[in-house]
Amino acid sequence: MADNFADLKDHIESQLGDAINSASVAFGELTLEARRAEILTVLAFLRDDPICRFTQLIDIAGVDYPSRARRFDVVYHMLSMSHNTRIRIKITTDEDTAVQSCVPLFPNADWYEREAFDMYGIAFENHPDLRRILTDYGFEGFPLRKDFPLSGFVEVRYDEGRKAVVYEPVNLPQEYRSFDFMSSWEGGDYVLPGDEKSEAAE
Repeated sequence: MADNFADLKDHIESQLGDAINSASVAFGELTLEARRAEILTVLAFLRDDPICRFTQLIDIAGVDYPSRARRFDVVYHMLSMSHNTRIRIKITTDEDTAVQSCVPLFPNADWYEREAFDMYGIAFENHPDLRRILTDYGFEGFPLRKDFPLSGFVEVRYDEGRKAVVYEPVNLPQEYRSFDFMSSWEGGDYVLPGDEKSEAAE
C-alpha cells in the first residue's frame, strides 16, 4: 500500500493514464474523475491492483446539476479492507446516455444502480434487471432530480371501499396558506411568541 494518499494518487495516475481526467486529495479523501467510457476499466483496476485492493463497492450515488449539459454525476464509493482506505470515483452523464453497468465486477451494484435509475433516471447499459426499486412501477418522474416538484404529481392512498390502492392528482389548496417567511407555523393575524420582537425592531 502506498504510504499516503499522494503516493496512491501518483500510482493510480501512472497506471490508468487517460482513463481518468483528474485525481485530487482533499479533506483526507482521494477522488478520481474518470472518463465515462472507461469506468469498468477504472473499477477493475482499483479492485485488482495489489497496491489498491479496493475490493468492496460500498455505494453508487447520483447527483443532479440541472444547469449542466451532463447534468448527472455518478459517484462510486469503494473500500479497501486490506489497507483500511476509501476512494471516490466520479463520472458524468446526461439524461440520454447510459453508463456501463458494473454488476459483472461487483454483483452488489445491482440494487445500487436500480436505485440511481429509479431516483434520477440514470440508465445503466447491460444491467441484468434495470427497473424501479423504491417507487411503484407506474410512478412518473424521478424524485431526486432538482426539477421534481416537492409535492410530487399524485397522491397515493388505500381505498377501503375499493380494496385497492388509488392514485389521485395532488390537491394542495394554496389560498389557505399565509406565507410571511417568518415562521412556517404561523397563519392569519396570530403572532407566535417571540415574533413580536422582530416586529418591535422594525
